[in-house]
Amino acid sequence: MTYSVRPVAYIRNDRSEALDDNWDDVVSTVELAADVPSEALAGLGDFSHVEIVFFADWAEDVPPAPWHRRPRDNPDWPDVGVFAQRNKDRPNRILLTTVAISDLEERSFRVRGLDGIDGTPVLDIKPVFRWSVPRGELRTAPWSEELGEHYF
Repeated sequence: MTYSVRPVAYIRNDRSEALDDNWDDVVSTVELAADVPSEALAGLGDFSHVEIVFFADWAEDVPPAPWHRRPRDNPDWPDVGVFAQRNKDRPNRILLTTVAISDLEERSFRVRGLDGIDGTPVLDIKPVFRWSVPRGELRTAPWSEELGEHYF
């Protein structure tokens, strides 16, 4: 079965490489695609954060990339499956990042820390509702905390 998706927006920023760290230094504009009316952003100004679903067209498909590996090939971290990681090389190259909205305009808005490179197609933009975030304590792998120390 084949599924089709289309970009609803594009990420615009100065980053042209999918580097692993320092994404908080990157300010991006999420700009609506030409065929998406500006009314699609109506009401978004009432929210502080959005989830950006985007397609890493610059990443590798899995397969042929491995279904499991050590994150960032770090020998100190465990060999874990692709679904226990958030790396860009995923079965469908679909990524998700939650970011704070700033400077909402008619056809775009700015964010900081969106880990997509310039020109990356955005598949969806979803407001963060207070009740849509995890409830209770989060449990995470120790290696993932170490990985995140320099990511943002």
